Amino acid sequence: MKKTQIRNSFLLLLTATIWGTAFVAQSVGMDYVEPFTFTFARSIIGGLVLIPCIWFLRKLKERENKAVSGATAGAEIKTGAAAAAGRPLISKTEWIGGICCGLALCAASNFQQIGISYTTVGKAGFITALYVVIVPIMGLFFRKRASFLIWICVALSVAGLYLLCMTEGSLTLAYGDFLVLICAILFSVHIMVIDYFSPKGDGVVMSCIQFFVCGILSGIVMLFTENPSFENMMAAKMPILYAGVLSSGVAYTLQIVGQKDMNPTVASLILCLESVVSALAGWLILGEALTTREFLGCVLMFAAIVLAQLPMPKKTGRKRK
Repeated sequence: MKKTQIRNSFLLLLTATIWGTAFVAQSVGMDYVEPFTFTFARSIIGGLVLIPCIWFLRKLKERENKAVSGATAGAEIKTGAAAAAGRPLISKTEWIGGICCGLALCAASNFQQIGISYTTVGKAGFITALYVVIVPIMGLFFRKRASFLIWICVALSVAGLYLLCMTEGSLTLAYGDFLVLICAILFSVHIMVIDYFSPKGDGVVMSCIQFFVCGILSGIVMLFTENPSFENMMAAKMPILYAGVLSSGVAYTLQIVGQKDMNPTVASLILCLESVVSALAGWLILGEALTTREFLGCVLMFAAIVLAQLPMPKKTGRKRK
């Protein structure tokens, strides 16, 4: 396996870990503010957090470029300086990619927040994680074929998620379930959009743009449909800060960077580990015991992730004599 794939897999696993542990913060925050208000606050904070990160990363890149330019000829230095001076602060592709990601993220996040209010957490977790199945199906329409091993991993993941989340054993699709199902489809779109744009620009810049787009759109809807108050936001400041800084600013950026040059189906398999992490976090932090059924679900999920990372043997043709 290439070093880049190992690194990106680790970044996506870290993303899933942050999302899983942020579940408690999101649940507590909803006790004080309404869905669009929560999404608005966490998204704006996520975007603001990334501004100094972008500045710092670009300063590092400038120093690296100067070090490289110092060893080149004078003509090459002038050419490089001219090219750097002509480069826009944010490219057209980064604007388009960030806006498209922001639209998908805004729709998916708010459908999830509203849907959780009408259904159980177990059903919401299972239905949302159906992007594990939806992503490879969508990939077929974009000629991104998944190997037979990946489809086995998808089946193991679905079985694991069922055992982990569907503890009530019911699959009736109520109003809240339908909203979360739409959310799963939208998160699948979000993953596919990232897969398309992440190799074409700066992932951190596009992540920053997507959060401001998501926050602004959620804020507009918030003003017309909810009753936001500064007091309620302050009461939920810790959950909002945790979700904004870590779950939004850090995790979604790691998702964009980690998905670069990764198979979107494999990426979705790793990301859906957030359901496993949330269950384990509840067990370790909140003292919620895992049942045998839930533990088996965790085992199946981890098995699917490990299998998805195994390199496939290359087909060799029969040599002619």
